[in-house]
Amino acid sequence: MEFITHSPEETEALGERLAKILTPGTIIAYRGDLGAGKTAFTRGLSRGLGCREQVTSPTYTIVNEYLGGRLPLFHFDMYRLRCADDLFDIGWDDYLERGGICAVEWSENVAEAMEDPITVTIEKTGENSRRIIIEGSEQNALTGL
Repeated sequence: MEFITHSPEETEALGERLAKILTPGTIIAYRGDLGAGKTAFTRGLSRGLGCREQVTSPTYTIVNEYLGGRLPLFHFDMYRLRCADDLFDIGWDDYLERGGICAVEWSENVAEAMEDPITVTIEKTGENSRRIIIEGSEQNALTGL
């Protein structure tokens, strides 16, 4: 499914809509350049899940946890990881077992660890506009977006 957004707020709103149909254990595999809007999309996911904490990029912490919603949200940044083995070293399996949503920036660095993710590709098409493609094994559920 393809969407065009014209502001960070519209990108967030799309993430919020997606959050409403997510189930425990869903992996969101982000693809997109620096500044594409992955963290903005995650702010929307967080809001859609009912989390009230401020969402920030996990660039230096590798993972940020947001626990106040209907499902926990684990926001990963894999930019500094070299391979899936590094991901397992930080407790990936433990996060999956907690039944939350794992939103993974730079997912291509650990693609072999992602089982049936929903892929969200964000491409800059202008200063504030984005082309967002959402695909995944849960394609039937995604039609409700």
